[in-house]
Amino acid sequence: MSARLPSDLLTQLAEAVSDGLVPSQQTLSGILQSIRHYLAMDVAFLSEFSGGRRVFRMVDASDVSSPVEVGGGDPLEDTYCQRLVDGRMPQVLPDTSANPEASRLPITRTLGIGSYIGVPVTLSDGSLYGTLCCFGGDADATLNERDLGLLRVCADLAATHIEHEAIAIRKHRQISNRIQEVLGSGLLSVVYQPIRDVAGKRIAGVEALSRFATEPLRAPDLWFHEAAEIGMSQTLEIAAIRLALQALPRLPEEVYVSINASPDLVLSGALAAELLGMPCERIVLEITEHALVLRYEDLLATLAPLRTAGVRIAVDDAGAGHSSLRHILQLAPDIIKLDVSLVRHIDTDSARRALTAALAEFARETGAKIVAEGIETLGELSTLIRIGIPLAQGFLLGAPMRIEDVVARCGRMDA
Repeated sequence: MSARLPSDLLTQLAEAVSDGLVPSQQTLSGILQSIRHYLAMDVAFLSEFSGGRRVFRMVDASDVSSPVEVGGGDPLEDTYCQRLVDGRMPQVLPDTSANPEASRLPITRTLGIGSYIGVPVTLSDGSLYGTLCCFGGDADATLNERDLGLLRVCADLAATHIEHEAIAIRKHRQISNRIQEVLGSGLLSVVYQPIRDVAGKRIAGVEALSRFATEPLRAPDLWFHEAAEIGMSQTLEIAAIRLALQALPRLPEEVYVSINASPDLVLSGALAAELLGMPCERIVLEITEHALVLRYEDLLATLAPLRTAGVRIAVDDAGAGHSSLRHILQLAPDIIKLDVSLVRHIDTDSARRALTAALAEFARETGAKIVAEGIETLGELSTLIRIGIPLAQGFLLGAPMRIEDVVARCGRMDA
């Protein structure tokens, strides 16, 4: 017999309906379980009509050995589901033995269906997805329209979940196809921005920056962000790093190449496999300020062999957000890169000068070097030199360029 509707299920349904929430797979599974308990039935399921079959997509059963299991199914014409959507069978059957259509179906005996209730699951475009149903081994005279109303609300929530899941799958496929096209068609390239030693007036290093020559035209960060969303960030990062390090043989031995890598890539071990065996003393690894690090001890342990081999560690975008100081203190970087937000207008802003001077003193105390990024004016450059910043980068000193242009500049003192 039907029990009182559980308050937690009522709360979930009320919130979902009033706020337009999209239930997660876990929430939907919990709702299915609660429906079955509320109706005191043996099995509750969400099915999809696919290729002439009724396929079970979600199942909650009182008996773990139930023949109704996720991924299983039957020909549609052999099921209650087909009949309830085409009107040959009512949506509420308190006693299947009293219904001639149900009595003659073999599945009634195979599954031992004594009572049944089900509703169609219809998507927003009006197309039929499948059904949401419950059945029990015994007849249940208490099944009524109120129970059917509950099932309809849950079917609407299931349809919302299904549509959002389909959107997510479609987005995943589109992103994956774009990235595969980039990697397979040579549409990923690298440019290099000079990093100047301001005292010696020479190029000390270059930062490798990825470029994507394909639609949609947008910032490289967005490409890497999308790749991370679908689990392809390591593939894309490694491809970019391999391209970037092709510059090493073409540059003077005293010029380093700075590459960007996420903590996830470092922790995976894939980066070490790429770098070890290369001239590591000429490689700087930049870890962005905004990258999330859950356990610094793991990151430090993974970085240790690279550092032993000569790779220097840089914290990028220092000063851009609240986690930069934590990165600097935990990673003890060899290089601290000042974010453009600190450098811009530093010649006219005392607060920026004070903070930069404090970081410069910190670097001297810890043996790190500072690179100032984003320099665009002579006033900014002069101020940074007076503060004691040894390395500088920005459009004033050189825009990102082809490796051939960097090589041509390396031999000039006014590069």
